[in-house]
Amino acid sequence: MPTPNRNHALVLGGSIAGLLAARVLADRYATVTIVERDRLPSGAEHRRGVPHGRHAHGLLPQGLQIMEELLPGLTADVERGGGMAADILGNCRWYLNGRLLRQSHTGLPALAASRPLIEGEIRRRVRALPNVTVLDGHDITGLCASADGGRIIGAAISGAQPRTVKADLVVDATGRGTRTPRWLAKLGFEPPPADRVSINLAYTSCVYEEPPGVFGDDVFVVTARFPGQRRSSVMQRLEGGQVLVTLAGVLGERPPETFDGMPGYARTLAMPDTYEVVSKAKPLSRPIPFRYPSYVRYRYENLSAFPAGLLVAGDAVCGFNPVYGQGMSIAAMNAYALSRELEHDGEPDPHRYFTAVSRHLEAPWRLAVGADLALPGVTGPALPESPLTGEYVGRLQLAAADDEELAKAFIRVTGLVDSPAALLRPEIVERVERAGAPIVTR
Repeated sequence: MPTPNRNHALVLGGSIAGLLAARVLADRYATVTIVERDRLPSGAEHRRGVPHGRHAHGLLPQGLQIMEELLPGLTADVERGGGMAADILGNCRWYLNGRLLRQSHTGLPALAASRPLIEGEIRRRVRALPNVTVLDGHDITGLCASADGGRIIGAAISGAQPRTVKADLVVDATGRGTRTPRWLAKLGFEPPPADRVSINLAYTSCVYEEPPGVFGDDVFVVTARFPGQRRSSVMQRLEGGQVLVTLAGVLGERPPETFDGMPGYARTLAMPDTYEVVSKAKPLSRPIPFRYPSYVRYRYENLSAFPAGLLVAGDAVCGFNPVYGQGMSIAAMNAYALSRELEHDGEPDPHRYFTAVSRHLEAPWRLAVGADLALPGVTGPALPESPLTGEYVGRLQLAAADDEELAKAFIRVTGLVDSPAALLRPEIVERVERAGAPIVTR
């Protein structure tokens, strides 16, 4: 039964992070309301508030496991809609430093499907919860605070009937456009310090008819930047016999935005798989560009004062370079941290919650930022010194092209199952040294 101060929770944003937060809150609050600016579709459709939704998306093993715990049967529902579950190494091609990681079965499932299909299935399930209400077509114009300013008591929303929605807890899941830092300053609180990584990422995506014989049993083909190069690609099989191709570039590289230009760009990549698709397959959509100048991590855990009744989740806390495919899985990990916080009696403790979120973020943040900062020209916060250097990781990746155990160890880390420290276990270091792989320079 809900406690007296857990009558109503308000979630700002109907993103995947917001939907998963609502799912967790529904177990602990009498009622939950999701406020979303978009008019939400009833099924698997693109929406304006997710401009990156037409680009490559997938669920990594850790994120998929958490979502299955929160929404049992989600994978089966997505598969019925045409999505594909696959082994993260056995059915995915990872071209790193110009070589293919040795493919083998790990028992760790990933999920390949379009963003609208995944989000639509999550939204359908959350909307079906009897104590969850979705208020779409409304924008959030500000937070409402108590008379002394020390507690958030709701939010002001606009729409056909602008009004204030009162709540015992407000969760900001509005994504990269979050206004919470600005709202905190307006209320007299110090805004959170922010770590920013300037990557100047650009990518172009296009849907093609799946050509025969290119994918086999694989569902993802990832061609990472070759040392000294700023170009990469991701291909994934989609529902309906389609393939989504994303061409990416950083630090000024701009993938073409025309059909005719895509084969030439793909031909410059380290491996030919992407070129084989874009040069021969029938396009089914126009090329869609997307720009991502920088990504940011707000350090809420470092604040000495924070209002009661407010938490922040998903990309509103930390966004990532989307090329690494971590976003939806991080949203799931954030929901797990929220669920653990709600196990405590009384109202949620912001500092305890943000500290737990920060612990979940540390490994994927180190992976993404470490890889990006290794590229000359990328700027961002220095990472704490560690034996897990870019040169060591590069050597491990090269050795993993022939060593199944190294490939599995690496993919368990990128799948967010193991921490990066697992790559420094003595038996792993010994295998890397024994392989004698050359040092990789970026």
